[in-house]
Amino acid sequence: MHMFTLVIAALAALPVMAAQNDFKAIFGRHWQTSKEFTLAVAEAMPAEDYDFKPNPEQMSFGQLMIHIADENSVSFARAAGTKPLVKPAATDKPTAIKFLTDSFDKCAKELDAMAPEQLDNVAWKFQGRPVLAWEAMWWAFTMTAHHRGQVEVYLRLKNIKPPAYRF
Repeated sequence: MHMFTLVIAALAALPVMAAQNDFKAIFGRHWQTSKEFTLAVAEAMPAEDYDFKPNPEQMSFGQLMIHIADENSVSFARAAGTKPLVKPAATDKPTAIKFLTDSFDKCAKELDAMAPEQLDNVAWKFQGRPVLAWEAMWWAFTMTAHHRGQVEVYLRLKNIKPPAYRF
């Protein structure tokens, strides 16, 4: 009877383990698409316009590209228990493209290296509420989409058609 109970318990755990493994695979696929899409948006802006701001209160296009990469690196580092990349001081196009590429790649490697049970570890606290590792990664994904949409408006203000949406 004891062996039967163990088998039932193991079978009951399979959907949870499959869901966690599916999360990594599905999220990883969308992370790669986000990387490609974000880099296409970054490439669309001419180098001489990386300092463009619609108004003085906003970050420049280049600052936003660096911000996306930095926030991703920090968020995934918290989730994985690693160190974030060093944020560059410059915001020119070559620096931004390299930092975005390095950050997206580092984040993908950290996701791949995480054991499924790590996804439920507390990465940090936000307003007193624990943020789990998978939530930290989801936050980075959402924040990237938010700022990518913002800089697409910058492109339109420069009469540049943004790259087509990708999913």
